[in-house]
Amino acid sequence: MDKILKRSDKLAFYEIDGTYKRMRGFTDFSVSKNPTAYTRKYVDEQSERNDVVGYNPSITFAFDRFSDDAVHSDMVSIADTEAVGADAVRSIVIVDITKETENGYFAQKRDFAVIPDSEGNDSDTYTYSGSLKANGAIVTGYAQTSDNWQTVTFAEE
Repeated sequence: MDKILKRSDKLAFYEIDGTYKRMRGFTDFSVSKNPTAYTRKYVDEQSERNDVVGYNPSITFAFDRFSDDAVHSDMVSIADTEAVGADAVRSIVIVDITKETENGYFAQKRDFAVIPDSEGNDSDTYTYSGSLKANGAIVTGYAQTSDNWQTVTFAEE
């Protein structure tokens, strides 16, 4: 029987100072592929034809602010300073820990623009939310960890 993946089977890591740190405390991390389609209808056919011609991936996020978390601090800094352009772009590696090979675990890395949206929406804890929007091509490779998935190293295929 096929295994159903759990949310914890894919882990996300955010680059800070050359180190990919685990993204902890996120209450939302929803990936949308946002495909771009080319649609056309030929006069001699009943239905339309569609082809995928590109993607514009994005990730909606929300997290409960941990005061001692470097990833949270960096994302909050982007929001607080209203960073723009390259100052708001970060690399993220998503690792599928169900796909292990001799090189490590299957992973994909991509640069994303961090786009803050709101903060403080919860009465019990201070929260931040927004989206991460693709800012470059996806890079496929492998991730390895030596500290039980707190950080990873990434190598291209």
